[in-house]
Amino acid sequence: QVQLVESGGGLEQAGGSLRLTCAASGRTFSSYGMGWFRQAPGKEREFVAAISWSGDNTYYADSVKGRFTISRDNAKKTVYLQMDSLKPEDTAVYYCAAEYRASSWFAYEYDYWGQGTQVTVSS
Repeated sequence: QVQLVESGGGLEQAGGSLRLTCAASGRTFSSYGMGWFRQAPGKEREFVAAISWSGDNTYYADSVKGRFTISRDNAKKTVYLQMDSLKPEDTAVYYCAAEYRASSWFAYEYDYWGQGTQVTVSS
């Protein structure tokens, strides 16, 4: 069982930065690939970034590549999403998710989800 709690969302101006944190509980965090997804009003949940359970591999949606960075600290059971050069279209609720021994692009493959944190980027 893995419980996930996101934090770090808020209101930021375009061009600014935010860092999201996802704190996990459970003894086997290091066995899970982690992903960040987002959902804007009226839109489907979409993939943002993922990191393998070891941290050796990272994956990004084209829309955030070069601006966002995913990382993890297995000792702290935490995954981060550093968001730079924010754009108004990044406005959404951001969710972290855990997938056992994998790090998929597809939301339906993830086993556990956090409650989400709101990110709003003003123009």
